[in-house]
Amino acid sequence: MGTLFTNGAVFDGHRYLGARSVLVEDGRVTSVVEEVAQQPSRDHDVVDLGGGLVSPSFTDAHVHPIQGGLERLRCDLSELSTREEYLAAIKAYADANPDLEWILGGGWGMPAFPGGNPTAADLDAAVPGRAVFLPNRDHHGAWVSSRAMEIAGLDRDTPDPPDGRIERDADGHPTGTLHEGATALVSRFLPRTTGADYYAALLAGQAYLHSLGVTAWQDAIVGAYSGMDDPASTYTSAAANGDLRSQVVGALWWERRLGVEQVADLVGRRDAMTAGRFRATTVKIMQDGVAENGTAAMLDPYLDRCGHATENRGHSFVEAGSLREAVTALDAAGFQVHVHAIGDRGMREALDAFEGTDPERRHHIAHLQLIHPDDVPRFGALGVAANMQALWACLDEQMIDLTLPFLGETRSAWQYPFGDLHRAGARLVAGSDWPVSTPDPLAAIHTAVTRTAYGDEGRAGSEPFLPEQALALETAFAAYTSGSAWINGRDRTDGGGVLAPGAAADLVVLDRDPFSGRPEEIGAARVVSTWIDGERVFGG
Repeated sequence: MGTLFTNGAVFDGHRYLGARSVLVEDGRVTSVVEEVAQQPSRDHDVVDLGGGLVSPSFTDAHVHPIQGGLERLRCDLSELSTREEYLAAIKAYADANPDLEWILGGGWGMPAFPGGNPTAADLDAAVPGRAVFLPNRDHHGAWVSSRAMEIAGLDRDTPDPPDGRIERDADGHPTGTLHEGATALVSRFLPRTTGADYYAALLAGQAYLHSLGVTAWQDAIVGAYSGMDDPASTYTSAAANGDLRSQVVGALWWERRLGVEQVADLVGRRDAMTAGRFRATTVKIMQDGVAENGTAAMLDPYLDRCGHATENRGHSFVEAGSLREAVTALDAAGFQVHVHAIGDRGMREALDAFEGTDPERRHHIAHLQLIHPDDVPRFGALGVAANMQALWACLDEQMIDLTLPFLGETRSAWQYPFGDLHRAGARLVAGSDWPVSTPDPLAAIHTAVTRTAYGDEGRAGSEPFLPEQALALETAFAAYTSGSAWINGRDRTDGGGVLAPGAAADLVVLDRDPFSGRPEEIGAARVVSTWIDGERVFGG
């Protein structure tokens, strides 16, 4: 049985083709034609696009679907935005689950709180005597209650760990916000999440991604991290029994307290876990933290609110020499390396580490917030892909309140330089970092093109952020389709990420054609249906 997609427009993964029809047979694209030359046979179903767009489905090049799925199944704060909304939702969840020893979930945003730091006192008032552990949206910090800190033994005498910080009052007592490695001081006491919980979370995450047109992804942490167990067995089980419908690359977690001695173990894990729709062919290294809490690694110090230089330059979680050694060893072992870098020093250390590596490994750096102008051309020169989380490149509250004042005018203008990277020959790929932010590719594409958040146009203070770094719509769509499929190696396997004869028929149908409308309306597009190997996995 084949399927004909007609009466709409086509984006083929690289170019906008305008009005075309796409024919799919036996799970593969068989043709992309200007018009239907003859009536389809009775063996073909017809999907009337109704003037919408059919495109290769999206690939998310940096996402955490099991973590996101868990939050959707627990106390999910990701769709809320104020302190009052968060506390009301936490209380409602706690009231509905009176037997839970710990309130878990997450997704709160730092701008809702002074300095980005919520307090245990608020949690204690909302859910008295209950233990609460709630990571924030970027999962570089956590909001904890007094009961949680009591269980963990946190008090004024507890030192900050080398890779994190405890927020404290003037007397040194912890106030309820933990940054980076300090979250482990409490997370190690959390009740165990069962294998069944993780499996349900994967299926919930997969279904949600399918509803947004995402049919493939790179899981950016396959290992134990931030209170979560290693999800590898969840993926391998789902792949073995057919519940994993999406093509997934797992980025095995690099334990920063160890060195190259762990490479042999990673090779063994890759060989043991790679099967079916799951391939553990990548290693993830987190090089620094985030700018909002002062842990992203900077070449020059952060500023204080008065514009004066502080002593803080953030954290390089892996010493620069050790990072070079690690990347060299992983490259030699055949791994793709996926590096988290936010600050300009973290970015430079990562690029330095990729010097001399094999471009065929398709190494990439994710997040790309602050790049020194001298380092922008190095992505193309080294063959290192630029993994964008484009949704962050706008003047939201987090940027205005927690980033710009501490970077200063010069460095603030270096943020998310997607246009410069593209012009300098960097290969662009795209992801969401969900549950840090929404996994909706259309929202991210909207921001990549307009440098605003969809729905914010016309609001005071919502002018485009560094509009010279905007991308053309074709370029942004390509990053989220053929670009991210390339980073996952699908051009070497089933041809996913493009609409061309012989390619896997992984498609998304949109209710409108974003290429024919105003840029301000890109984010209004919605997914009508999503297809994997020519079979509908979302939509009526």
